[in-house]
Amino acid sequence: MNPNFSPISEFSVDKLKVKLFANRQSLGESAAEQAAAAILSLQANQAIVNIIFAAAPSQNEFLDALANQPGIAWERVNAFHMDEYIGLPDDAPQRFGNFLKNGLFDKVPLNAIYYIDGNNDPDVECKRYEALLHAYPTDIVCMGIGENCHIAFNDPHVARFGDPVLVKKVGLDLTSRWQQVHDGCFASLEQVPEYALTLTIPALVKAPAIFCMVPAAHKAEAIHHTLTDAISEDYPSTILRQHDNATLFIDQDSGALLQITD
Repeated sequence: MNPNFSPISEFSVDKLKVKLFANRQSLGESAAEQAAAAILSLQANQAIVNIIFAAAPSQNEFLDALANQPGIAWERVNAFHMDEYIGLPDDAPQRFGNFLKNGLFDKVPLNAIYYIDGNNDPDVECKRYEALLHAYPTDIVCMGIGENCHIAFNDPHVARFGDPVLVKKVGLDLTSRWQQVHDGCFASLEQVPEYALTLTIPALVKAPAIFCMVPAAHKAEAIHHTLTDAISEDYPSTILRQHDNATLFIDQDSGALLQITD
């Protein structure tokens, strides 16, 4: 590991490994190095690696660094993403598929990219994408955490740890919609769609490995809830503390409310 990207603190909460970095750049670079190592380890033993990616500005440094990691046989990677708005034009830059296309998918020679179609009939699209997830079992999830502790678009009012499906239509709560404005993705709340398709919590946590990148001060409360509150659907990201191989990458801004002792 590049010593410039080393964590300034490491600890665990239940099963969840937590790594604290000085800033979001070192967070993203280190997370990319560790994700690349996991990809390479899998590629030593299997032909194709299936990865689910999150689309959000919080992932920018990670995605940039991952695209430049040496040795990855990207032509042996299938890429998925974890959510998509319903009703945006196909070429809208706010569409999560387009975000990832620009941020990673166009930069590396992937074997296949499986986009969620937010303009397909929602019931049909949920079944189509769930079938793909069954056909290509997930090896790695690269994700973030929302301001309301959502993972993907599993906001607290729709989060189900025991969801019977892998993909579903959801209504977005106001915190999620305002986050899109805070992130600069939309100019106003009125522009943010009210509905989306999302992979459910079981679809995410069934992956053998999870890398979760959460920088920035506006995520400090979410990180505090994730690591200190009881594991419950009120704070969906708390489920990560039950995963056998999940790592949370935070920076000093997002970890500002934590009481960390060396």
